[in-house]
Amino acid sequence: MKYDITIIGAGPGGYVAAIRCAQLGMKTAIIEKRGSLGGTCLNVGCIPSKALLDSSEHYWKAKKEFEEHGIKVGKLEVDFKQMIKRKSEVVAQTVGGVEFLMKKNKIDVYEGWGSFVTANKIAVKKADGSVEEIETDKTIIATGSKVGSLPFINIDGKRIISSTEALELPKIPKTMIVIGGGVIGMELGSVYARLGTQVTVVEYADSIIASMDKDLGKELMRSMKKMGVTFHLNTGATEVTTTGRSVTVKAKNHKKDEEHTFKAEYCLVSVGRVPYTEGLGLENVGIETDKRGRIEVDEHLQTKVSGVYAIGDVIKGAMLAHKAEEEGIFVAEYIAGQKPHIDYNLIPGVVYTWPEVAGVGQTEQQLKADGVPYKAGKFPFRASARARASMDIEGFIKVLAHKETDEILGVHMIGPRMADLISEAVVAMEYRASAEDVSRMSHAHPTYSEVMKEACLAATDNRPLHV
Repeated sequence: MKYDITIIGAGPGGYVAAIRCAQLGMKTAIIEKRGSLGGTCLNVGCIPSKALLDSSEHYWKAKKEFEEHGIKVGKLEVDFKQMIKRKSEVVAQTVGGVEFLMKKNKIDVYEGWGSFVTANKIAVKKADGSVEEIETDKTIIATGSKVGSLPFINIDGKRIISSTEALELPKIPKTMIVIGGGVIGMELGSVYARLGTQVTVVEYADSIIASMDKDLGKELMRSMKKMGVTFHLNTGATEVTTTGRSVTVKAKNHKKDEEHTFKAEYCLVSVGRVPYTEGLGLENVGIETDKRGRIEVDEHLQTKVSGVYAIGDVIKGAMLAHKAEEEGIFVAEYIAGQKPHIDYNLIPGVVYTWPEVAGVGQTEQQLKADGVPYKAGKFPFRASARARASMDIEGFIKVLAHKETDEILGVHMIGPRMADLISEAVVAMEYRASAEDVSRMSHAHPTYSEVMKEACLAATDNRPLHV
């Protein structure tokens, strides 16, 4: 078979790229080694973790808030097997939806391991060992990433686990150590903390979710402490061992020069992810990777080999599903002769804990480091009527605007449904709105979005209405 374009990898970046290519009239093929479409995100990442996050949050609210709402539920307990079963059903439905989209757009799907023979010939090694070769004019590498670790840690999938195994535990553990205070660690840590697990977080940096605005990490940690989560910041793990049904983690606080030993039933290793670029036959076409395994691309996301592109987690930038999707669309439209664009500064980041955390644009720390004159406006959800009605009063929205022009430079929020509300900030910043512009827009009352308006009022001339 000969195709106009072939995509290696069927995660969010890959399958969205395939759809857009097909819409633009290209004969399209997609190759996926997993055996099910959707990549890490749909199968063992974004979607299953969100299912468990929602289920555990329902339980937590029933346990902590329903009685205040006047709802009595009697004896409350967790059916963990049903929770995991529901999660798996959500995954199956979502994967099925992607399969439908491939058929609808007449995209040929190949199951197997794709690798380059030449720049225009791809070998697909199937599960039975047979190999099929297809010809292609152009190729997009969208193979995503895999779980990262530390040199001295052996993730055995039994007691020392990654996010993949954390989605399929046989029962709720009594204790869990989480190495890494980033997005994955905080999301899965909060799942089990809500269900009754004593969670201990060991984080090398001086804050959790360290890539986001510092105020967000402080507020999220304050919230998670209320669930009983224990944090050890400025602390790096030095040794992880298992004995029977327990894990021992030795760590050192590099700020206080103190050593610690932690024991638990499980240790979740969440220290980041690494690009999935080995085994692709890149050497056959002259493509090299950097020391982190990433592929270098130009401004059009094309590698050094003409006609071969790379998107998502295999190139520089945030490892986010929606970033990969935008890049997939970008490449498809560029190949078709259009003039697409991506503003990487406006790719939002989200942490799906509760309260949810989201941010876009520059953090306050970045603006200070770059010497940009700015003003900040912050408004708490505690002062929101809608938040009080739903008992979701934790958190705030912080708007950073240029001190002279009032243009919004960054928006950072923690509170209810921030994963959805961050889009208002993205739209405003895409059109280079000022804080005053947003403050003068009508926001429905009572809504969580009013907090965005109030934060912009605070940033404009320090005149919020409800504090």
